[in-house]
This record gives sequence, C-alpha cells and structure tokens, in this order.
Amino acid sequence: MADTAYTPPEVWTWDKENGGQFASINRPISGATQDIELPRGRHPFQLYSLGTPNGQKVTILFEELLAAGHDAEYDAWLIEIGKGGQFGSGFVSINPNSKIPALLDCSGPEPLRVFESGAILLHLAEKFGAFIPADPKGRAECLSWLMWQMSTAPVIGGGFGHFYAYAPEKFEYPINRYTMETKRIIDVADKRLAETRYLAGEEYTIADIATYGWLGMIARGEAYGSAYKFLDFGSYTHVNRWAEELLSRVPVQRGIKVNRIGEGFARERHEAADIDAVI
Repeated sequence: MADTAYTPPEVWTWDKENGGQFASINRPISGATQDIELPRGRHPFQLYSLGTPNGQKVTILFEELLAAGHDAEYDAWLIEIGKGGQFGSGFVSINPNSKIPALLDCSGPEPLRVFESGAILLHLAEKFGAFIPADPKGRAECLSWLMWQMSTAPVIGGGFGHFYAYAPEKFEYPINRYTMETKRIIDVADKRLAETRYLAGEEYTIADIATYGWLGMIARGEAYGSAYKFLDFGSYTHVNRWAEELLSRVPVQRGIKVNRIGEGFARERHEAADIDAVI
C-alpha cells in the first residue's frame, strides 16, 4: 500500500501544528526558552536526566561504580522533557543540544560539564579506571562497540520508535524502513554475542551498559507498546541471554529505576535509600 504522496517545498518552513505528540517541545532552533537555574546537590556528581534508555545508561554506570566501591556518589535530578525542562537556561548551559542526560562533575577544582550519554560513560569509566579495558586491544574493541551503539540509538528511537509508536499517522514505508534497520542492528549484536560473553569480549564494559539501555528496554517489554513481539525479539537467542545476565546484576536493577515517574520508580536519587525504597 502506497503512502500518501508528499511533494517537499523548495524551502522548508516550520509548521508548529505539525509535530504530533511532541509538537509542543520540538523546534528547528537551539537555545534556552526560559530562565531556569538547575538545582545542585551535595555529591561530587550532579546528573540531570530522565529514565529513558539514554538516561538509564548513566545511572546504571553510577550504580555499578558504587557497588564496586568507588567514590561515585551522585545526585540525579529529573528533567521532564515533555514539559520542556531541557530548554531551561541552566540545562542549556550544560548541554547546548538540549538533550538528556547531562552531567556536572564537581569532583575537581572546578566543575566540568559533560554531555551526550556515550561521552559521560567514557568520562566516568576513565576517571575511575573501571568498566573499560586497560589493554589497547580491549579498549579499542570497547570503544568501537560504544560508538556503534551511539550510532544505532537514533535509528531505534527516532526512527523505528517514532514511526511505529508516536507518529500521529501510521505509514507503511517508514515503519518498514526502520523496522528492517532495527532488526539488522539487533542481529549485529546477536551475532557478536554468539562469539563472546559481552560485546567487547569476556569483560563487562561501558559498551554493554550503553547497549543495554536500548536493547534491555525492548527485552523487558518496555519499548513502544508491542515492539517486543513486532520485532520478534525473542528469536535473538544470544541478545536475550546477554540481556538476562545484565538484568540479574543488582546495579542494573537499581539504575533502571532512577529518574522515572510512577510506582516502583525513584523520581530523583540523592542517596542509596531513594532506590532502596522502590526495589
């Protein structure tokens, strides 16, 4: 079935009403829309985020670092992107791209801003010398899979997720296009995990944490309504084995609870007890 024909204009102009579910927050320009200062807690790391797949990557790593005995105490503040919190002046000063997560590292002589989830994972892994291989070959493999994951997120989220679950109208072509590519991505991971225990080899790394943010969401049946069934995710034996192993880790169980709204979740995290109360 052919989709309704659309002829692009010579010069595109923004129609504020043509944005579907996210029309109130999406726009073709950057920068702050409101003057809002960010709160600051007492811990060395201040995370401003939301418990989406990208946000969960960072809270999982923080919980892994704490469980491993590192001094990685953090405050996790909720940024409600549906209400435009990412366009507050304070948030934009940390991440000019207005996307969660954003980190303020206050552990040194002066605060450092770090934005983009992959950059935050790498920053923390290198700072603590954890969850990243020390040998050049292992490090290269880890970084390759980390960057691979970063490249796949827009396809799974902005592509498949948007057209399958969020677009105001369902069109066959974009759903088929992004479903095909999403399944190819999952197959890449499945073939790799048939060879090794973890993505970078036999060592659990930030590459696994980053990838679990997205594939773990599908594996738990939390992605885009019926996406687990639609994608036939259960047929990816090795990805499912890996996802089950990661979910058995207590820090992962804790990390996926943070900066989420509703029963069983921690809206903010300022001490371990905030997660203890919902686990």
